[in-house]
Amino acid sequence: MAESLLISGADIVTEEEIIRNGFLGIKDGIISYAGKTRPQETYEKEWKAPAGSYALPGMIDIHIHGGYGADTMDADVAALDTMSARLPEEGTTSFLATTITQQHENIEKALVNAKKWASSSPQVQKGAELIGIHLEGPFVSPKKAGAQPKQWITPADAGLFQKWERLSGGLIKIVTLAPEEDPDFSLIRYLKDQNIIPSMGHTDAGAELLQKAADAGAVHMTHLFNAMSSFHHRKPGGIGTALACGRITAELITDGIHSHPLAVKLAYLAKGSKNLIMITDSMRAKGLKDGEYEFGGQKVTVRGDTALLSDGTLAGSILKMNEGAALMRRFTNCSWLDIANMTSANAARRLGIFDRKGSIAEGKDADVVLTDGQCGVLATICRGNTAYISREADWT
Repeated sequence: MAESLLISGADIVTEEEIIRNGFLGIKDGIISYAGKTRPQETYEKEWKAPAGSYALPGMIDIHIHGGYGADTMDADVAALDTMSARLPEEGTTSFLATTITQQHENIEKALVNAKKWASSSPQVQKGAELIGIHLEGPFVSPKKAGAQPKQWITPADAGLFQKWERLSGGLIKIVTLAPEEDPDFSLIRYLKDQNIIPSMGHTDAGAELLQKAADAGAVHMTHLFNAMSSFHHRKPGGIGTALACGRITAELITDGIHSHPLAVKLAYLAKGSKNLIMITDSMRAKGLKDGEYEFGGQKVTVRGDTALLSDGTLAGSILKMNEGAALMRRFTNCSWLDIANMTSANAARRLGIFDRKGSIAEGKDADVVLTDGQCGVLATICRGNTAYISREADWT
């Protein structure tokens, strides 16, 4: 049962302002109050937040393959159990389980498993909420495969996708594809009509084709700067298209490895905080020690902050959402309101769930992360349930 909880003393980051030293009330899994003065209604429990702490909307990771030893493609309930239970440690309260280009049979197993897990009792799922699936591939370009296994890349196929849509129980919310692999844009148009986000990614297409794809409905870009046609002032490619077109929202991995800090700052200056969505693109090695791991059937070596295939290709990340937020602030000097947009609100808006998630507002799901001034996670609340609390936090 969700807690009846009043959090006092934190700076509350709402949609438009920061309420200094405010009060945040939670009842029945919903945000019941957010304000400067103590509410009149009573709560069963009160947390007095440490000085200098911030209450942010729970982070939404729309592109995450795995972490903590688990991967979406494991296609078993235990893997999603692990992801749901551990992601609150980094402030993530909702996520899209992300697939990778693989044999169709393996993709289908992962889709069916996600459907099975999502349909289990919500009372059992007290961690990060699975709000859908991000289908990354297999409809991508071999020229920009990155860590997507080339042998399983498939031309865009609306009929095949419809089969997968049924198998997932309608959970697929984003599809990363290369527009040049969908030459008549039939899949892009179908996705748009079904309110599924067609995301341009792993593409070698030039700016002209990408703009036509955007006209057809592909107004989202997968992990900006990575696995796309590069920028030249006479051939702006995928990077230039994403940066210059205000209608396109762009994912961004802010680990300083996938994109240089200056590139991250460039994206922030060009797109603003309302058109960027921070992601981790993390794989199973996140939260684990250096060593050898598997990703999409390929051996990955993790050393320090980097995960690489044998040929040196980046293979996802081991980034945590709160770490990405801290680095974003360091690279750009952005505000806490900007961080709330880029880690939560923009994703919720793009997914069409801003009525219930993405910001701290009365009546919305009580998805809240309490952080210190350096984005360290003190506590995470998922739909009113305490999913994580730091041993260092003192709530007396």
